[in-house]
This record gives sequence, C-alpha cells and structure tokens, in this order.
Amino acid sequence: MGMTVLAVDDSRTIRDMLKYTLTQAGITSHFAEDGEEGLTVLDTVEPDVIITDINMPRLDGFGFIDAVRSQETFKGIPIIVLTTESSADLKARARNAGATGWIVKPFDPEKLIKALNMVAG
Repeated sequence: MGMTVLAVDDSRTIRDMLKYTLTQAGITSHFAEDGEEGLTVLDTVEPDVIITDINMPRLDGFGFIDAVRSQETFKGIPIIVLTTESSADLKARARNAGATGWIVKPFDPEKLIKALNMVAG
C-alpha cells in the first residue's frame, strides 16, 4: 500500500510542482486551494501526511492545522508546513498548533520525499 498525501496550497504552480514530485515518487495525492477546501477534501480521503502552506485566503495554514488537530480522527496525521516563511516565531506557532515539520519554498523534491517518508513512518 502506497502513501497518500493531502496538499493544501493556494498557488497553482506549487500544487502542480507537488503533483509532479509526488506522482514521480509513486505517492497518491489530493489537493486543495486553501484551508477551507482542505477540510472538505479531508472528509473524503485518509491521508498519511498533510502538507500545508501558511498564507492562504479564507482559512490560513494555522487555522487549518488547528481545525485538523481538533478532530480526533486526524490527531495522529503528520503535518508538514511548506511555505516561503522562515521566521522562528512562525515555526514555533506552527509547532504549537500541531505541525510536525517545516520546509521552506522553493522545495527540493528529494528532500520533500525524504521528509514525507520519515514522518509517515
């Protein structure tokens, strides 16, 4: 059984890059444009890992992480933040919200796949 990832990012370019990277690695992927849509998609899939941006319209990454972590079903799913942000304050805030890891854009495909494999066990 392969890995399934839900990626939430408002940038179509990043979603396309993620889709390509994940597909090349044999990972099943589902996508959402913001946190609101991410929660909707989460009702229909059971991802092994979630990737989320921070700065998004409607529901940002912090709100999305909070909403995911508030649901018992999803408490154990690793969440990797993929963002252009790199401040220690934001990293700490994401960690406190329940994020598992942090990757700064632009991402290195190999490092992303390695991180996904690591957090998915």
